[in-house]
Amino acid sequence: MPIHITQAGPLDAPVIAELVGELLQEIMAAIETKVFTFSAVDTEARARRWLTEGSYTALLARENGTAVGLLTMAESRALYAEGALGFIPELYVRPAFRSRKVGATLLSEAKQVARSRDWTRLEVTTPPLPQFDRALAFYERQGFSISGGRKMKFDLS
Repeated sequence: MPIHITQAGPLDAPVIAELVGELLQEIMAAIETKVFTFSAVDTEARARRWLTEGSYTALLARENGTAVGLLTMAESRALYAEGALGFIPELYVRPAFRSRKVGATLLSEAKQVARSRDWTRLEVTTPPLPQFDRALAFYERQGFSISGGRKMKFDLS
């Protein structure tokens, strides 16, 4: 069956939260470290609020009406990027649907959205390597190039 990509709305928040939860669990299992706290209820509420505000974009890949993949984007600005750019915080395809071009199709749609918003670029951070070497190779096949060092964070909570 063909995969259909749609832009998610606030009513899609439950499935977005479900997919994000699966993504985070997969990352933590692969690196054997609990680096995320996850609440489905809080994530759903946050997704609903951000989609309503228009500050977050979520693309859902569906087959027969069932969500099989997710890509989220948020706009940012950076002098080094010479303007507005898009940041992809989450890209996830359920394991049974990998190697079926779902991720590539989501990224293709994301690139179209980015161009329509006059963003200068899209940026993504892969999970830790070497556990996610395949993810890095996937992004390189989609035209992404390494642009910097490691992602770092400082929790304010």
